[in-house]
Amino acid sequence: MSKILLIEDDEVMSTIVKRILLKAEYQVDHVRNGKEAFEILETSGYGFDLIITDIMMPYANGFEILSRVRNLPDGRQIPVILLSNAGNEEMVKEGLELGANDFLKKPVLPAELLSRIRRVLTGNPAK
Repeated sequence: MSKILLIEDDEVMSTIVKRILLKAEYQVDHVRNGKEAFEILETSGYGFDLIITDIMMPYANGFEILSRVRNLPDGRQIPVILLSNAGNEEMVKEGLELGANDFLKKPVLPAELLSRIRRVLTGNPAK
């Protein structure tokens, strides 16, 4: 069972995404902002199979979280999927240039979310 860290400050969106992930039998830890994200990442030893993070949040945004995860001292690569209401082209481009594995615009469709998660976790390109 893959372990996913969901970083989302919107209560409704986090509830929806958690339900989708739990129904698909993923293990989910949820935090509400960048500060909590850094704390759980450090305490867990960055022991997640995937991180799904909102971009615009208090304390540290999704780009800051992505940058920290991409610069782990041991060179480990945890896949990261970015979520945002503001899916403009520049934001998508910046996220991908920083090393995001994928980008989803909110609100997410359950089938699309699960398909992209499977693709990222297995390393298979989209069909």
